[in-house]
Amino acid sequence: MALELKTIATPHVPVRYLEGGQGTPLVFLHGAGGAMPEDLFLNALAKKYHVYAPLLPGYGDSEECPELRDMLDFTLHHLDVIDALKLKDPILVGHSMGGMIAAEMAAVANHQVTKLALICPAGLWLDQYVIPDLFSTMPFEMPKLLFHDVEGGTKMLTAGLDLSDPKFLQNYLVTNARQLGMAGRILFPVPERGLSQRLYRIKAKTILIWGDSDKLIVPAYAQAFKKGIAGSELVSIPEAGHMVTLEKPDQVVSAISRLG
Repeated sequence: MALELKTIATPHVPVRYLEGGQGTPLVFLHGAGGAMPEDLFLNALAKKYHVYAPLLPGYGDSEECPELRDMLDFTLHHLDVIDALKLKDPILVGHSMGGMIAAEMAAVANHQVTKLALICPAGLWLDQYVIPDLFSTMPFEMPKLLFHDVEGGTKMLTAGLDLSDPKFLQNYLVTNARQLGMAGRILFPVPERGLSQRLYRIKAKTILIWGDSDKLIVPAYAQAFKKGIAGSELVSIPEAGHMVTLEKPDQVVSAISRLG
């Protein structure tokens, strides 16, 4: 079962979003790689929740949005999306870049966000644990960076295609030009925009979820987030990398369910 792709208007741009499932409303913010209707994790979530997964402008077939320029713009844009969907206090979940945005939303609108799940979020910077530069990473280097099971991860990323195949590379480069062009506004040159100074504002019940084998944003960052968000709980998932959502989707959903 795949989620349905829909469109909703926001003040700056029409937003494409995936929707499916029943139950408690849950908004999922994707990472730099985007989200697809057939995403294993989103469909696992939709078995338990009513899932809304907005695509960032420039992702998929969505329009680009030059008005989104900095972290505050990204934060307010996603709060506008929740308003446009007419949702009140949904569970807010973000992975990687999406986790960075979700954390900012919970800090800025700390009386509106009461349940928060951050999955290997970006947003902090530790000099002793430098986060690799995604913008200079070649396609063949991605699986080792993102997955515990490199072979299995390669198959997920490429749908069985050869990473060196010219057609795959052409599609990869064209897609990334749009997507990473948008993501780069908050992730380049380093994925840090002062979130560490705002974590104290987060009042939401917070679950941090991390793959023990994450090589992109290593588990040391989990401890930094835990220290920064009062009362937050950390769930470490073994034999999973940064794409813990794809390697262990059921375990991630189980961790999120601790929020209710």
